[in-house]
Amino acid sequence: MINEFDLSAVSGLSESEAARRLSADGFNELSSAKQRHVFAIAFEVVREPMFLLLVACGAIYLLLGDAQEAFMLLGFVFFIMGISFYQERKTERTLEALRDLSSPRALVIRDGRQRRIAGREVVRGDTLLLAEGDRIPADGVVLSSGHLLADESILTGESVSVRKVAADGIIEMGRPGGDNLPFVYSGTLVIQGQGIAQALATGQQTEIGRIGKALQELDTEQTPLQRETRRLVARLAVLGITLCVIVVVVYGLTRANWYEGFLAGITLAMAILPNEFPVVLTIFLALGAWRISKKNVLTRRMPAVETLGSATVLCVDKTGTLTLNHMSVAMLFANDEYCDIRTSPGEELPETFHELSEFAILASHRDPFDPMEKALRELGNYYLSGTEHLHDDWALVREYPLSSSLLALSRVWRSRDGEDYVIAAKGAPEAIFDLCHFNESQLSQLSERVITLANEGLRVLGVARSRFKQTDLPGEQHDFDFEFLGLVGLADPVRPTVPDAIKECYSAGMRVVMITGDYPGTAENIAGQIGLTPMDQIITGPELDKMDDAQLRERIESVNIFARVVPEQKLRLVSALKANGEIVAMTGDGVNDAPALKAAHIGIAMGERGTDVAREAASLVLLDDDFSSIVQAVKQGRRIFDNLKKGMAYILAIHVPIAGMTLVPVLMKWPLVLLPVHIAFLHLIIDPACSIVFEAEPEEADLMHRPPRKPNEPLFGNRTWSVSSLQGLGILVILAVLYGFALHRGQAESEARALAFTTLIIANIGLILINRSWKHSILATIRAPNAALWWVTGGAVLFLGLVLYVPMLRAVFRFGKLDSRDIGVCLLAGAASIAWFELFKFVSRRRAKSH
Repeated sequence: MINEFDLSAVSGLSESEAARRLSADGFNELSSAKQRHVFAIAFEVVREPMFLLLVACGAIYLLLGDAQEAFMLLGFVFFIMGISFYQERKTERTLEALRDLSSPRALVIRDGRQRRIAGREVVRGDTLLLAEGDRIPADGVVLSSGHLLADESILTGESVSVRKVAADGIIEMGRPGGDNLPFVYSGTLVIQGQGIAQALATGQQTEIGRIGKALQELDTEQTPLQRETRRLVARLAVLGITLCVIVVVVYGLTRANWYEGFLAGITLAMAILPNEFPVVLTIFLALGAWRISKKNVLTRRMPAVETLGSATVLCVDKTGTLTLNHMSVAMLFANDEYCDIRTSPGEELPETFHELSEFAILASHRDPFDPMEKALRELGNYYLSGTEHLHDDWALVREYPLSSSLLALSRVWRSRDGEDYVIAAKGAPEAIFDLCHFNESQLSQLSERVITLANEGLRVLGVARSRFKQTDLPGEQHDFDFEFLGLVGLADPVRPTVPDAIKECYSAGMRVVMITGDYPGTAENIAGQIGLTPMDQIITGPELDKMDDAQLRERIESVNIFARVVPEQKLRLVSALKANGEIVAMTGDGVNDAPALKAAHIGIAMGERGTDVAREAASLVLLDDDFSSIVQAVKQGRRIFDNLKKGMAYILAIHVPIAGMTLVPVLMKWPLVLLPVHIAFLHLIIDPACSIVFEAEPEEADLMHRPPRKPNEPLFGNRTWSVSSLQGLGILVILAVLYGFALHRGQAESEARALAFTTLIIANIGLILINRSWKHSILATIRAPNAALWWVTGGAVLFLGLVLYVPMLRAVFRFGKLDSRDIGVCLLAGAASIAWFELFKFVSRRRAKSH
């Protein structure tokens, strides 16, 4: 006990020695990564091809005198740079959060005097005084323990506090987790009791320091979508610039008109250069993050929004994620009867279990800090309030604490008007059996009861009572004559929404893997409660240590439960899944989860119960800690990817006729159809269509009943390229035939250009309509609400009317006047250019039904 430790004999370090060690070892905090200044981050952002492309397009518009379009594009550059800079700063706060957690205030002995100092000033060899509620400032060995319990869940993932005992001497630090060990760890919390410890490790050398170092060394990967878009933009940029040069040279040499050739080349480059891609990608992800935030999920890294929808494996931390991280009484056993409180919530507690509950509460602190004692107090407040079984007016006379030889504690009470002492004892069942002096037959019967509760995944406590009439209390608990009252089974309850959320994950083709620091039996029981399958195999941390990477990669394909896992192993498991080609999402809330959260493709932290470290390392944060929000996030992620694919397919399709109608007149020696002003007009439709209309599309009915897209499946797969190209070519053929026919029959160049352009606008609107779904017809999709669609369509028609019939605008666009018959021809030609795809969808639906 701590009062048996002679504090007067402890002088601790001298201030001069402490200063020397502080100078040699550094402050007791985690070193941060070298912070990059604003200009370094800005340089990294602007050297990306997609941003260079935006700048190039803006410069082209400036050269052509279209300042409005130029400044709009350049505005996107600064907007995206601002977002990127903000995200970089948020990421750097991860290590700052770790430093805050690892540097609490500390009570130490120096020069024979107790001093309260900043945790960052603690050094190796300092004598630490620990009390209930203290955050431990350094890793150390316990010299004296008075019923010392610590919560090490941030390092081990276990919600149950662990008991600390005094060491015989100064020894090397061991790993966290487990009862009756003489080690305490930086950042963990003293739940109960008091103690004296000697600091053995500070700063980067502590357990939490090693986690911080691992976190610092991890780099955040680009998502597959980012890498694919970057490659596509670079390739199209090279193609556009190459064709631009060819057109300028060919036009200038064949027609001796270098000015017209320059206009033709610039127009072709603008038609091919996909400046919409980076804009669309940013807007989709930003609006997706906003939509997901309405489902109580905060997005810290926008690309993770899309990646979440393609996740194939969800790694789940048990404590605080699947469970509430809040102990509660689940079952009671008394008088050879069981009471399962979980199956009868709200019902009255049978009289048989009142006395058991009464003395379990009496054996606990009146204002408890320990999670198990809190659970017992909550049980009493709920079921025994207003009865004679709660004794808030009784006086505590003495406490007999836990010891390494007897894992039970007793509290001695006296009522106001009573003469006898009332003793309540609780502790490990075998310790309570020992206090009650049971024979072999009784031990055998009650041990079976304990096993029954343990098989339910419960933490089991025994409870006993005694009375004592003498004035002088005995020195040991064994001197009382105890009567056994029963057993209490406590659980860290599963979140109510988890089982249904797990089912939805399975229906969506996502595999769920539980990674926990808890024991295999508890993990298996929780897996059964939430419906995790299969459950026939469990790998423990020690078993995992014996495997090499190849063995782990093989086993992890079929094992979904990992127990007794330490932080470094969580990171290794995530790495093994990634090596197998999986897209990994990882949930967690503790410091121990931070490296794995950052290493996973999508790290998902708990917002309410999670540590700052976990939240800062994660890509997504569940604001309400509700596991079911993950399913909503997956749903939104899939919807975003579906709509992004539709938008990108539309961009590819519309660029084919635009580029083609720039190139065909050059090859056919026709007058130019499209000039930069026409391209700018088209962008008034293309930009909002691909970035707003398709983003607002509702999800398709089978969204959560199909497997995730394959990790290596590109956004622009062969099917997307083929269909989009055919859509664009269909429009290009109609436009080229219509324009050539108009010129052939002697119509003026301005009238032919107006015909072709009007048809292109109508076909463009048709492209938007048919690409809303590659399965359902236009008539079916029109019934799906999308207000943005009608604003864009109405705006396109209105602006087209203005440029066709307002003389000043018609002159700027070099159009001739069209009559109603010409408009009818444009409508028919535009509809004909997309009709084949509606027929294609109809045939595809018929085939799907027949199969």
